[in-house]
This record gives sequence, C-alpha cells and structure tokens, in this order.
Amino acid sequence: MEAIEEYLSVSYDRSRIREKNHTISILLDISNFLASSLNLQLILDGALARVVEHFGFDGGRIYLMEQGRAQLKLAAHSGIEPNGLEIVRLDEGFSGKAARTRSFLAGNVRDMEDRSRVRLLLGKGYETIFCVPLIVLDEVVGVMNLATARVIELDQSKIDLLLIVGNQIGTAANNAQLHAENQQKINELEEKKQTIKFFAYSASHDLKCPAVGLHGLAELFQKKYAEALDGKGKELCAQILKTSKHIVALTDKINAYIAAKESPLKMERVCVKEIIEMIRNEFVQILEARRIEWIEPSTPVEIRADPVSLVRFFQNCVDNALKYGGEGLTQIRIGYDQNPDFHLFSVTDDGVGLNQEDAEGVFQLFRRHETSNGIEGSGLGLAIVKELAKKQGGEAWVRTEEGKGATFFLSIPR
Repeated sequence: MEAIEEYLSVSYDRSRIREKNHTISILLDISNFLASSLNLQLILDGALARVVEHFGFDGGRIYLMEQGRAQLKLAAHSGIEPNGLEIVRLDEGFSGKAARTRSFLAGNVRDMEDRSRVRLLLGKGYETIFCVPLIVLDEVVGVMNLATARVIELDQSKIDLLLIVGNQIGTAANNAQLHAENQQKINELEEKKQTIKFFAYSASHDLKCPAVGLHGLAELFQKKYAEALDGKGKELCAQILKTSKHIVALTDKINAYIAAKESPLKMERVCVKEIIEMIRNEFVQILEARRIEWIEPSTPVEIRADPVSLVRFFQNCVDNALKYGGEGLTQIRIGYDQNPDFHLFSVTDDGVGLNQEDAEGVFQLFRRHETSNGIEGSGLGLAIVKELAKKQGGEAWVRTEEGKGATFFLSIPR
C-alpha cells in the first residue's frame, strides 16, 4: 500500500463489500436489519431468518432468558414447529447447557440425554443442533438454537461469526425490551398526567362556582346584618368573607396555571409600553397609598409575543413585590432590554429580598417564603411565570440578595 500523503477517501459501496468479503457482508446485512426497528418480535423473527439463510441451516429458534427464573422461553422460530419446545430449563438440552456454560455448542441430536427431546427433534427431521449464547455486557440474555438435517462444515471463523451475530441479536433484543419498558412507563406517566389534569380542571372549575357563591353570600350577610352581630359575630363574619375571597383567588390562580401550561400561544405585535401602563393602572391605588415610586422605560417598543403571557409576567411579579417586599419597599422598576437572541423584561424592587435557598425554589408550585404567614397568596404566581417563559422558549429567573431587594427576569426569543 502506498504511503498516504494527505488523506484517504473511500466511498461506501455495499455491493463491492459483499463481493470482496462474505463475512463482513453477513455482518453488514444483519446489523443494518437490527438497526431498522425497535419492535422485539420483528427483530427476532427477521434476524433469525437471515441467520438461517446466510449459514444454510434448515431452521432455528431464539430463546430469551426469563427474569428471575432458571429457564429460557421461546421468542422466535423459523423452519421448526415449536410444539413441545416452548420452554427450556437451564439444566436440560444443548440450549440450556449453552446458556449455563456461556459456550457455543454443536452436537448430534442422537447424543442428547433427554430421549423424549431426541425423538421430538428427530421426528422434525433434524440431526444436528448448534447453540449460540446471546451475551450482552457479559450476561447471557438468551440462546439461538440452529438445526439442520445435513452436514454443515464449521471452522473457527464461522463459529466466531455466529458468536458475534449472537451478540448483535442479543444487544438489539435487549435494547428493544428496554425501549418497550420505557414506552410503558411513558404511557403510564401520560395516563397519570391526564388523570391529574382532569382532576385539576374539575377541582378548579367545580370549586369556583360555590366559592364565588359563598363569598357573595358572606358579603351580603355582612352588609345586611353586621349591625345585629356582637363583636365576636362580626369577627367571624369577616373571617368567613376573607376565607371565601381567598378560595376564589386560589381557584383563579389554579385556572391561570392550567392555562399557562395548556392554552396555545397567540403571537401578535405588542406594544410593551401599553402593557406596562395597563399594569401600572391596575396597581396605581396601592402604589399611591404606600407611596411606592414606579419607574418604567420611556421608549415605545413593539415586539412579536403572546400579550397574555406578558401581562401575566408583570402582574405576578409586581404583585409579588407588593406582597413580600416588606414595609421598607419604596420603589418598583420595570425594565426592558434586548440582545441578538432574546427580548429581556425585568421587575425590580428594593424590598427585603430573598436568601439563596429561597431564591432557588421561588418558582416551584405552592412554594412560599417563611415570612409569608399572614399574607394572602397561593404560591402559584411565580410558578405561572416559569411556565409562561418555558412555553415560549424562554426562561424566568431571579437575582436577589437578602435585605437588598429582588429582580425577576423573563426572556422571550426574538
């Protein structure tokens, strides 16, 4: 062979390979077939048929090891009727011995110890049996049993080839079984997901009507009969009103979370400044009452986005700042920036902030800060923000330091 000065380029030509090297041709044919499917039965049936054809056998069987049991179970057959051969214990026959000793075995049917099996195989016209262990990651997963009524010459190269083919078949079968198991788990998870989704829809929708009704009745009762109640009665009536209001708010948040996960996005041209002004108007009374400064970008920017998602982001983040910023909260700043890939929105407050542990879990469902006791909230607001970001291919995150406020960010692909 001449020295390679720069590089060597040889195009793939399957027919040329088949003509020049029969062994590699067999491996190529079987490996290509095994890579074509993840259906276990299709793999075993097709692979066995190819082995029988390539090596000139009259028939064959593939057994797979049964988990937790010292026996092999018939999984595929070609040219051999399986009646009476469906199960093979590891302590019987050539197949059992091949699995037990992890060895290639070849022998005359008449030499087998089990006379009933001898009569069975001879009755099917087979004189010689070859057994190939299917070994994957140093573990026997099955046996390929091949049979013939005539003499087949075997040398070490053919035995090695059969062992390699056995390894390929075992690996493909193992992968197919793992795929089937994973698919079953995925189906089970999907079924559980649908059950949970149905429960969430039912609970949130079915609870909202009586919750709204209860709140309305409590409000009406308080207006009409408050003067007739003593101090304790008024206190209890106020508590009922507060609790029913919280239930209504919670069902609204659950519905909003479900919508964030399930409702399709409606992408359209959005004026960011108009949305920010809408949010400011929504909270203006609280901002003025608490003398909180509101700062927003002056540049009118138009982007393509889902307007509902943007409104939800600002609503939930501003509401979060007002609820948990503390008595020292004096400023809320709305920010907008962009880079070549993303639009970047932010809501910054100068409140109490969060420690690192709380910051890491702040977007989780029903996760509330330990200082939230006594503050109305569902623990869903920031979880909704996270879902909205993920749904649009962006991210939501927070930068904060205890005692120094917090900034919540949302990125949306441009």
